[in-house]
Amino acid sequence: MTPVAEQATAYAERFAAFHNEPAFGSDRVRAMREQAFAAFAANGFPTSRDEEYKFTNVSAIAEAPFGCQGAAEPTRKALEPFLFDGAIRTQIVIVNGRLSKTLSSMEALPRGVTVDQITDAVTAAPSAAAGVLATTPFVALNTALFGRPIVMMVPPHAKVDEPIQVLFVNTPGEHRMMAATRLMVVAGELSELTLVESYVGLAGTGQGFTNAVTDVILMEGAIVDHYKIQRETTTAFHVGAMFVQCDRNSNFTSHSFATGGKLVRNDVFATLDGEGAECTLNGLYLAGGDALIDNHTSIDHAKAHCPSHEVYKGILSGNAKAVFNGKITVRPDAQKTDAKQTNKALLLSDSATINTKPQLEIFADDVKCTHGAAIGQLDDDAMFYLRARGIAEVDARNILIHAFAGDILDRIKIDAVKQRVEKVVYAALGAL
Repeated sequence: MTPVAEQATAYAERFAAFHNEPAFGSDRVRAMREQAFAAFAANGFPTSRDEEYKFTNVSAIAEAPFGCQGAAEPTRKALEPFLFDGAIRTQIVIVNGRLSKTLSSMEALPRGVTVDQITDAVTAAPSAAAGVLATTPFVALNTALFGRPIVMMVPPHAKVDEPIQVLFVNTPGEHRMMAATRLMVVAGELSELTLVESYVGLAGTGQGFTNAVTDVILMEGAIVDHYKIQRETTTAFHVGAMFVQCDRNSNFTSHSFATGGKLVRNDVFATLDGEGAECTLNGLYLAGGDALIDNHTSIDHAKAHCPSHEVYKGILSGNAKAVFNGKITVRPDAQKTDAKQTNKALLLSDSATINTKPQLEIFADDVKCTHGAAIGQLDDDAMFYLRARGIAEVDARNILIHAFAGDILDRIKIDAVKQRVEKVVYAALGAL
């Protein structure tokens, strides 16, 4: 049996066994899962022949199947570096794809906000669409094998003053283990929410793979301030997809920070499906050694008068590789669209590389759409200026790198989150 056939058989056996578990869900969920696994079985993992993965080789993920059993649940002390005790009181902890009631703190959950594990809810999520499952292999595999999802509902007009953290922990132990995680957030009409979505890994001899899908649905006038912090181990794989649906006059802002992982892929699909909806995507990614990090974003302007803003920055050293693909689509009815996209990368070594591809698909005539990409090394003139003032070379280098990263860090609105992210980013910069 070939490795590919062996892998397909292993996932098919796992899917067949999952049929008998309570988490598999109702008939409606079963139909969705079966459709998803059929799509995955038909297409398999993507290769470099697929345009969306032209520069991202996922063979290290595809070479052998991942199991579903990880190490035992960690202690709260082991998770302390990743928690926001005091600053963020509501913390929902998912270990290897399963909610941990002992590690979670939900006593301070704001009034009216609910956190449940309603599998049926996922069938109405943007990520469950037939077209998505047919064209996005990792989402299809996640849909087939995720356990019980985390479903967060914010009632209409609710103003959630305190941030809520959802912490996903991958503990592979001695195994090659995949955690298929699912998060769905619905922000009701005129509600406000700050959400911190964190992914961390605990060291083990095995290799962890996080296959994550997040759906965020904003009703009319809702405001969601979202943060994704990805800081898994240097041997881990992370493939995450976020689907955002914005209704009329809603406002979605996301800040993505990636500092860990051997192979990291982040996909963001945002649809502005109501007049006046606004979307902002900011990202900062760091990679060293032989790591690969890929950011693919897609903002679909489906209705008129919808602005979008996007700034992604990367810092690479060693033999690290990065990919940035930013796509903006403006539909025929989306007149008065105002879309701006910027991608910048700082290469700290001669062997670090990035492939960047801005895409604009415009089918309306009364729009403002701009994009820009810049790739380079530290500015020689700036280095000379700092050195001429008695600043040591290593200090001058750090000043310029921190200033480059600071542009994204300064956009964080929550002080507690900003302090923690700055600490994580500066520690990672020190290792580059």
